[in-house]
Amino acid sequence: MIKKMIPLSLTFLLIGLAACASARLSAPETGAQPPPVAEAPAFDQAAGSPSIGVARQTQSETVPGVPPAQAERLVIKNGSLSIVVDDPVKSMDKVTSLADELGGFVVSANLSETILDSGLKAPRASITIRVPADRFNEALKRIKEETIQLPLSETISSQDVTSEYTDLKSRLRNLEAAEAQLTEIMGSAIRTEDVLAVYNQLVQVREQIEVIKGQIQYYEQSAAMSAISIDLLANAAVQPLTIGGWQPVGVAKDAVQALINTMKGLGNVLIWLVLFILPVLVALYVIFVLPLSLIWRAWRRRRARAKLEQQGTPPAPPAQPAS
Repeated sequence: MIKKMIPLSLTFLLIGLAACASARLSAPETGAQPPPVAEAPAFDQAAGSPSIGVARQTQSETVPGVPPAQAERLVIKNGSLSIVVDDPVKSMDKVTSLADELGGFVVSANLSETILDSGLKAPRASITIRVPADRFNEALKRIKEETIQLPLSETISSQDVTSEYTDLKSRLRNLEAAEAQLTEIMGSAIRTEDVLAVYNQLVQVREQIEVIKGQIQYYEQSAAMSAISIDLLANAAVQPLTIGGWQPVGVAKDAVQALINTMKGLGNVLIWLVLFILPVLVALYVIFVLPLSLIWRAWRRRRARAKLEQQGTPPAPPAQPAS
């Protein structure tokens, strides 16, 4: 009886797997399919592409097979930014520090040189970072604060992948149920050829389960982080002229900056002198110095008068005002 049930069970199971496979092939293709887990970590595959981040929010419509209260919408955010900065190297370091500060990390970074229209060489940097999805807009704002100019280009797009994610979860449940059935059938098989046939099917099902788990993990990890790709271009107006390793424009710029700093320091000292030090000195003079000075003069006059009286010389009368 068991020998007759095994081929029949295998037949129904193969029919079910074929139906799942045909449904997978008939599903519409989308541009957000994650790469297979066996090739590379799916989460890092976005390093060479436009920045990808995923934000989650409650979905109002009902997803088949999922209760409305538990339905979630997965939106993949793509962001790229190109700005002009004075020093691309320093700006790249600041962007790296920004990613760490916001709880993210650097996916990739590249530093190179480009030749300007004037023939000068200028540094150019490109960096891709990932930050928490809820701080995506904050990161963009702080990156754009690296320059006073408007961005050369800024692109932010989003793609809803809720249906793909829900389909993966449903397929995973079906494959796990098939795995349990195959395991039960293999435990009751007696003939060697039946055991081998069930084992081969079980291996294929488990491989599909691992692939789908990797794709689900890709979406879940991307939902927690958003990525931003930044292109940092040097400002040609601030690039120094180089002559045999000597940069006269740079030296002149440093000299002018030193002069400005010196004048600014002198101005600060003058402001403090007029608004703070002089009023304090006047107050100290009125409160302490002036009374002591008056007391000292009065004491000297009294002492001089007493000395004249001892010598017998009447003190000189006070001077009469001229009529």
